[in-house]
Amino acid sequence: MSLLTRINADDVAFLLIDHQSGLFQTVKDIEVPTLRSNVSALARIAAIENIPVITTASEPKGPNGPLMPEIHEIAPHAVYVGRNGEVNAWDTPAFVDAVKATGKKKLIIAGVLTSVCVAFPSISAIAAGYEVFAVIDASGDMSPLSTQVTIARLQLAGVIPITTTAVISEILKTWKHKDAYTYAQALSAVMPNYQALIESYSKAQEVALETKK
Repeated sequence: MSLLTRINADDVAFLLIDHQSGLFQTVKDIEVPTLRSNVSALARIAAIENIPVITTASEPKGPNGPLMPEIHEIAPHAVYVGRNGEVNAWDTPAFVDAVKATGKKKLIIAGVLTSVCVAFPSISAIAAGYEVFAVIDASGDMSPLSTQVTIARLQLAGVIPITTTAVISEILKTWKHKDAYTYAQALSAVMPNYQALIESYSKAQEVALETKK
């Protein structure tokens, strides 16, 4: 797999794994509201571009809790695949079948915990011949150290670590996109200060127009 590979809207699927309310309580390497906002931003881009989204939860009725509802609210085309106790989602045949059904060979994977729910299926997908990008800030783990160790393991396996902002920007490619404003909203959710930048620019344009009158 080339490390120069790029992400395009028409050749990728999003796998959002175990973003569950109970598991969120174990996350210590990123603020949970930030994590949820980043996951929601990915869902928004998937909805804009009709990118396939597959979600799964390890055991929604157990202590890990239910899947965060924002994903399916924002991207109603997302497909949920239940599991039968498998820790690695890739060990669930129905999950693998759902991935194959997308016809995509590039996978954007995020989940909780990074060291388990992201790492295990990412490495399995690499072994199955997929290109895999792990969205680190749309995932969460029990400590910064655990995340650092996991990133090293993923890189050794050929998985490409990436951020939510990079995924969105890579798919956007140009601000001449017909849905550029919606992309800007998604980026503002990931980077709250970016919203201030947009507001400042809009105000400057407004003042400039008033001055010309």
